[in-house]
Amino acid sequence: MRRIFMAILALTMATAMMAGNFVKVKNGRFVRGGKPYYYVGANFWYGAVLGSEGSGGNRTRLRRELDEMQRLGIDNLRILVGADGLPGVEDKIEPVLQSRPGVYNDSILAGLDYLLTEMSKRKMVAVLYLTNSWEWSGGYGAYLEWADEGPALIPRRDGYGAYTKFASKFASNQKAHLMFYDHIRFILSRTNRYSGLKYVDDPTIMSWQICNEPRAFSKEALPEFEKWLSEATAIVRSLDKNHLISLGSEGAFGCERDYGVFERICADKNVDYCNVHIWPYNWQWARKTHLKQDLEASFKYTQEYIDSHLAICNRLNKPLVLEEFGYPRDGFSFSLKSTTKARDAYYKYVLNAVAENAAKGGLLVGCNFWGWGGYAKPRHERWQAGDDFTSDPAHEPQGFYSVYASDKSTLKIIQKEAKRMSEIK
Repeated sequence: MRRIFMAILALTMATAMMAGNFVKVKNGRFVRGGKPYYYVGANFWYGAVLGSEGSGGNRTRLRRELDEMQRLGIDNLRILVGADGLPGVEDKIEPVLQSRPGVYNDSILAGLDYLLTEMSKRKMVAVLYLTNSWEWSGGYGAYLEWADEGPALIPRRDGYGAYTKFASKFASNQKAHLMFYDHIRFILSRTNRYSGLKYVDDPTIMSWQICNEPRAFSKEALPEFEKWLSEATAIVRSLDKNHLISLGSEGAFGCERDYGVFERICADKNVDYCNVHIWPYNWQWARKTHLKQDLEASFKYTQEYIDSHLAICNRLNKPLVLEEFGYPRDGFSFSLKSTTKARDAYYKYVLNAVAENAAKGGLLVGCNFWGWGGYAKPRHERWQAGDDFTSDPAHEPQGFYSVYASDKSTLKIIQKEAKRMSEIK
């Protein structure tokens, strides 16, 4: 009897200790292990693929990448759970996780298990996004194809306008939604084969994120878009009481530039914190031929965008994370050997803005730069199956926004600001 009692007591204590390590929100800020949690993190979308032992897998490289990020003070990684749809599609990464509804690649699932286990050893946490509004991992397009809306379109091939018209159907397509909800249930019900932990009990996961850059893609679709996000977060919450829930939104740019929509989707009771993304070149704040000259304008618009969303977060009393930002390499080069002076200046500005706000007690409490390319050695300007993964997905030139392990000047800035963020009380 005593032996049974001691076993139950040990399990209870272990469970209590584990619960204390989950990232939580308290008074509009993150808390981890009972202490304030501020961070500089990275986007590392390909982590689960790299952790697999199948096509695209490279566990030796994965461990090396995690070690280097840990050395720099990066402890928060934003990661894609897996790609959707059949392989062999233009501008889409592979291998895919879910080739057909409910048909999963076990190698990628093992890769995600392995990644989380290795992150746990390094006291890192993961933000896991469950789908994508863009073509590079299937996402909306795959679900719409499965829902009999015709073949998924590719923006670079079919035109951006044609893609957005097609993708806007997702907001109201109940058949696509139901398949996505089944995907949520499948992922959240998993147990890690290496650690033995149920995903819902694993404090290595900081947040479940509904989608990478969810968009309605038309003003007319906004009401259904809001309804879909609310339904998805409610399902996640019904399955998992331990983890934070976030949306993955770009902010107003992802809501047809409607700040009211952004406020409403973030006000949902199941959304624990808010996200914004900022892309000066993509949003035409900086020109490819004037990257250095357009820095001041990029600084100005970046600060205005942050401030506009902080005002909303202050009303909601919810934290804000700038979870994507990037700037091209000098000369708009994709080469690892190119300089990064303009990008370094932009990183320095953004990371300082985040740290200054956090230090003053503001609600901007973390950021994830896009993205970690690490030790990748891209062989082609456009990614091809068998090439190293960088932070630039298959639809973008390799090296466009990647931060490589050889980018010493950028890494120095990241390391300095990561240390500064970790010391905020």
